[in-house]
Amino acid sequence: MGTQAAGREPEELAAVARAGLVREIEASGAWAADPVWREVFLAVPRHLFVPYYYVAGPRGYERRWGEHPDPAARERWLRGAYADEPLATRLRDGELVSSSSQPSLMAMMLAALGVRDGDRVLEIGAGTGYNAALLSRRLGDDSLVTTVDLDPEITESARRHLDAAGYHPVVVTGDGARGVPERAPYDRIIATCALPGVPRAWLRQCRTGGRVLTPLATGIAALDVTDATHAEGRFLDTPAYFVPLRGAGRSAPDPASLAGVPRRGREDDLFRFLLGLTRGTLDPQEAYALWEREGRPGRARYGVTVGDARTWAWLDDPEGPYAWPLPES
Repeated sequence: MGTQAAGREPEELAAVARAGLVREIEASGAWAADPVWREVFLAVPRHLFVPYYYVAGPRGYERRWGEHPDPAARERWLRGAYADEPLATRLRDGELVSSSSQPSLMAMMLAALGVRDGDRVLEIGAGTGYNAALLSRRLGDDSLVTTVDLDPEITESARRHLDAAGYHPVVVTGDGARGVPERAPYDRIIATCALPGVPRAWLRQCRTGGRVLTPLATGIAALDVTDATHAEGRFLDTPAYFVPLRGAGRSAPDPASLAGVPRRGREDDLFRFLLGLTRGTLDPQEAYALWEREGRPGRARYGVTVGDARTWAWLDDPEGPYAWPLPES
């Protein structure tokens, strides 16, 4: 969209930009497992969910918004709304508290969730409401989708965005770690915020044979639920960085603690993923030795098991020899 595009109507510009985003996501292979998501992303207008957002610059964050008096600035906002990038949507004291995730990552997660017609879905982390709108469009029934967030400002803005786009899932203000028991049972639970472990409340609210998809460390675990106290599954083979669930995030590794780790490890995303999973169990030097010994494994070799009395992460095999406890929640 350049000078030539400036004379077009905003909705036409948005449709062109949305089609470009869909082509980009399709090329990434994000929804190869469930191509029906292509039509969903074509139909749901992302720009209605990000009426403003922030872009990091040399002087801090620049605010872009759709009501800017300058047409060129409005075009930059619209073009950015359909970039395959995460967008910072809410800052508090200079700290990011809410965002709209990268669309290709959203597409991959939604495809991995394995939603079927008639499924009831719980989303943890309402964000802008865009993900809930995509689920509502896919299922064709707003009442099947529940989204929850602790911050009333976030849930209120998500409702406004959803109303503007014509979608009306159930939006709840509450602690996502506790789920939304009054709307249970669910066939699928998806979290769009990072947690240190898997809340057992989610398993109790998920039907047997259901699936839980949740960020852990810097990965995404896809867990199949066998009953109210048991679930197991592996990580998707993709990095993922999410805003932590309020009050539930693990602190980042102390840079000083990495001093004994070779530079290759300090700068490697896969090593830092292992470090995040094993924090409190292995020190960085032990984790690095394991990572090198096992051939620098990718995320898909790791998994998570929720059992009767404990939850643990593992490499290759849930029965070991490499397994590490995760926090209970």
